[in-house]
Amino acid sequence: MKNIDFDELYKLYSKKLGQIAYSITKDRHLAEDVVQETFIKAYKKSDTISDTNKIGAWLAAIAARTAIDYLRAEKRRKWLPSDQSIMEQIFSDADFSQSLEQEVEILLFKEDIQHMLFMLTHEYQQVLILRLQYGLKEDEIACKLNLKSGTVKTRLHRARKQLKKVLTEKYPA
Repeated sequence: MKNIDFDELYKLYSKKLGQIAYSITKDRHLAEDVVQETFIKAYKKSDTISDTNKIGAWLAAIAARTAIDYLRAEKRRKWLPSDQSIMEQIFSDADFSQSLEQEVEILLFKEDIQHMLFMLTHEYQQVLILRLQYGLKEDEIACKLNLKSGTVKTRLHRARKQLKKVLTEKYPA
């Protein structure tokens, strides 16, 4: 594939890839980003393709997967940070000017969460405690527990999900 001109590839396939990306994302601007990312990924992996007759299908597959990845990332941005930031704010020792009532409420809520943490499985307790109480990042947790980063992310997600379920059972809206 080293002999193929990416300018020519872009002219040939960008419209088709844009249609594929748009059919998945339903957003024209996001679809354009997906097409750009597709060509970047293709350029980086250009040495892996052996049959130049299948470049169109190869690019289409990259575009579809990239569009799906973009949607997943967007979903995480909408849901995870709010839950995560709330939990980190509760566990942080930041000194905000609060009334005594608010401080007591937060302390009681922290205590409830501490008790609820012990309702989780040991592996979920570990990652959540390291994240919330010690403020470690995912890669630091992975290093400490001798796990892969992806495993830590999965455990954190599942632990938060379980904790949220327990919280909603105790404190229905």
